[in-house]
Amino acid sequence: MRSDTPSRSSPAHAAEARPAHTATGWAALFSGGNAARSITLSAGVVLHAINLYMAMTVLPSAVRDIGGMRYYTWNTSLFVAASIVGSSLSARALGRFGPRTAYAIAVAIFATGAVLCATAPAMPAMLAGRVMQGVGSGLLVSMAYAVIRLVFPPGLWPRAMSMLSSMWGVATLIGPAIGGLFAGLGVWRAAFWTLAALSIPFAVLATCVLPRTTGAEAGSFPGIAWRQIALMVGSVLCLAVAGASPHGWENLAGCLIVLGLFACLAHLERQGGTRLLPARALVWGSSLAPLYALMGCLALTVEVIEIFAPLFLQDLHRQSPLTAGYLSVLMAAGWSTGSILNAGAPPARVARALVAAPALGLAGILFLAFYLSVPTDGTWQAMAPVCVTFLMVGLGVGTAWPHLLTRVLLTAQPADRDLASASLTTVQLYTTALAGAWAGMIANIAGLADPGGMVGAERAAFWVFALFAIMPAMGILTGCSFLKKRTKKL
Repeated sequence: MRSDTPSRSSPAHAAEARPAHTATGWAALFSGGNAARSITLSAGVVLHAINLYMAMTVLPSAVRDIGGMRYYTWNTSLFVAASIVGSSLSARALGRFGPRTAYAIAVAIFATGAVLCATAPAMPAMLAGRVMQGVGSGLLVSMAYAVIRLVFPPGLWPRAMSMLSSMWGVATLIGPAIGGLFAGLGVWRAAFWTLAALSIPFAVLATCVLPRTTGAEAGSFPGIAWRQIALMVGSVLCLAVAGASPHGWENLAGCLIVLGLFACLAHLERQGGTRLLPARALVWGSSLAPLYALMGCLALTVEVIEIFAPLFLQDLHRQSPLTAGYLSVLMAAGWSTGSILNAGAPPARVARALVAAPALGLAGILFLAFYLSVPTDGTWQAMAPVCVTFLMVGLGVGTAWPHLLTRVLLTAQPADRDLASASLTTVQLYTTALAGAWAGMIANIAGLADPGGMVGAERAAFWVFALFAIMPAMGILTGCSFLKKRTKKL
């Protein structure tokens, strides 16, 4: 097994950086030089996920301190919109600077954003910090998926994908602890200082372990689809601005504009030229489009719960910031468990998981709509059904997610493999941003900010989850199409 990095810029030599053996078990992923590579890639995802869960836990305290409740979801929407930009630039950054330098740049941007959040005197400064954190996080997560193809053989890709997915479970233990501890002590800013400090050892690890180059030929760096990126980010920002408005006609206008921007995006992707997604990814009759559609439905279901559950648990169910954070991330723990247990599943079980995942999501989000919207005394007996629901939704998505990602990589044309790698994060981030923006609009219309208080929170809790149930319902239809195709082949 080679442990050195390639010194010549050629695709053939880049392949030499991969392990020579073809073992595909977990032991192969964590043996020899693969162990250091696996730890490094996992650490990047963990840093991003810790930031996400920590921020969700401290945001209620931060908003109470610096104000800006109407813009509560902007912290997530702007963070994820910026992550889309970072994710879209990842392939270019890897090709231009190489993994080592690209990772160092991403960490520097992320850490700078954390410092801005830690020193924010008001919401505008906080949002600026979240934007910088988003760019750094988008680069880190997207590059992790791309580097998998560079340092591991194809037989290890499903295991590596599952490994990255399982890192969200690790983050569930650390993120809420950091956020909840500091929020409970009344020093929520210290949580962001902690993130900045954690960035330092990770940067050292990445620069010591990752290869210096990708092995791409000079001049072969992928182009950047600036128009599509602008349309994606513009649609998220438009929806966030419209969602903060108290006027219904502005909310409706924002939704219509977003649909128009997405139509323009799909048109540009079908035209050819510089693309953001692999060829025919947005053509429904293609083999890629249903994969992306199911990814979007599952991501929307999970993210809307993760964004709002901590707020509703604190406001309606008497949970402390720390407890609310840990209850919310049970879904991520289930996701990690499902990813690990189903990593080596045979094709028949994978096909069934693609239907079961949205079905469990639909049952879970409908339950939350009716249960979380009714205040309780917050005892463990009252919270037990919520815990089971979070685990159930996460477990379902976790069993399907790594296989969806692997199928995208294997289905995409060879010339589009770099785009496919970057798109895994881009699509998830885009749907996450839309989830935050749309859910914020629904919550504001329902009365989260006006009249606010318990009444506003009750209305928002019901309507946010009830209306988003359409997403897993659409996912069930998409998953069933996979199952039918497999049945016909048999």
